Amino acid sequence: MPGTTTLAAEVTHISKHGFWLLLADEELLVPFDQFPWFRKGTIEQVSEVQWPTPDHLYWPGLDIDLSVQSIRNPSSFPLVSGAAG
Repeated sequence: MPGTTTLAAEVTHISKHGFWLLLADEELLVPFDQFPWFRKGTIEQVSEVQWPTPDHLYWPGLDIDLSVQSIRNPSSFPLVSGAAG
C-alpha cells in the first residue's frame, strides 16, 4: 500500500535580509521585508520547514503556511501582514 509522499525542503542560509530555501533543485530567496513573519523566528524555527504538497510549505514552530508560488512571484500576492516587527 503506498504511503504519503514527502517532499524535502531545506533552509540553506539565513542572513539579516532573509533566508534561502532549497526545494528539490530550486533555490528561492525568502526576504524578510516581503515575509516579515520569519524575522523574529529562531534559526531552529525558520529551519524546521515541511513541504507536504508541491505548492504548500509549513513552519510548525512559527505556525506559518505559505504557497510556494507566493515566494516565486510575491507581486501576485500583495497582502503583507501588519505583524511585522
